[in-house]
Amino acid sequence: METRERKRPPSHPGKVIRGLYLEPSSISISTLSKVLGVSRKTVSRVVNEKSPVKADMALRLSRAFDTSPQVWLNLQKNYDLWHAERHSEDWQNVQSIEMRVSM
Repeated sequence: METRERKRPPSHPGKVIRGLYLEPSSISISTLSKVLGVSRKTVSRVVNEKSPVKADMALRLSRAFDTSPQVWLNLQKNYDLWHAERHSEDWQNVQSIEMRVSM
């Protein structure tokens, strides 16, 4: 099965939070920070795509927005991999390790 190369970058989880939750419901970053139990600065950095969503934040977001933590971690993983693949060439120099199977 051939996979299509994605031309546009995947959305950062912060963009999803902003577009699907904050803006439609007129929820402020301050309000979300209180709900999540973290600082306003922490939420602002995620929502403004300056910080990644890590496991603890994924758990908090999943509780607040009635999703699974995997939703947030998968969004972050897809975002990170897409950018790493395009903005770093060092990984392309890694050689495959030939594994021997002994029985």
